[in-house]
Amino acid sequence: MVEFDRDGARSVCRLTVAPQHLNPHRVMHGGAMYSMADQGMGAAVYCVLGEGESCATIEVKIVYLAAVRGGVVECESRVINRGKRVIALESEIRNEGRLVAKALGTFAVFPARTDA
Repeated sequence: MVEFDRDGARSVCRLTVAPQHLNPHRVMHGGAMYSMADQGMGAAVYCVLGEGESCATIEVKIVYLAAVRGGVVECESRVINRGKRVIALESEIRNEGRLVAKALGTFAVFPARTDA
């Protein structure tokens, strides 16, 4: 589930941890959390894109702070800077209120096509 806040240039994604999200150590796979951050950042970017503009991920860096064994994971992402060609964002991933990962990302902005 993804919620958007266009005025706040942010998004919130939620995931109920299921067996398919766990690694062999029975904790949530880091790739699943990374995907939440990338998805959440992409959703937040759309809050600040102009008519016809599009975007693509340039880079996402993530720091894992604690293991997740179950429950609900929530990723809140927000735009921290909107430049002409690059948007910087941050995500905080929480499990039952506890901060478990933090991510910083950049997205490229592509202008609206005028030849279409």
